[in-house]
Amino acid sequence: MKMNNIMKQAQKMQAQMERVQASLADDRVEGNSGGGMVTATANGHGEILSLKITPEVVDPEDIEMLEDLVLAAVNDAARKGQELAKKKMGQITGGLGGALGGLGL
Repeated sequence: MKMNNIMKQAQKMQAQMERVQASLADDRVEGNSGGGMVTATANGHGEILSLKITPEVVDPEDIEMLEDLVLAAVNDAARKGQELAKKKMGQITGGLGGALGGLGL
């Protein structure tokens, strides 16, 4: 009987994890740099969906600064997407993500 209950709970958790994984594709987070002059939008999987750059930050004489700002915004958005995924999955696994080998993350 106990093994049957454990299997049912595992199947329920698996279904919940699959729903969360699917919903993460629709979630949106933003990463910014340069005081909001560069904004990257990512989904809950950490995939970058869009990038906005204000015209005043574009200086043909200083491409390196723009590259740094873009990189910082993209990294910020990707990190926030990953944190959101970890938080949502942690609500299901109760912090067992490491014990489960990071399944679903």
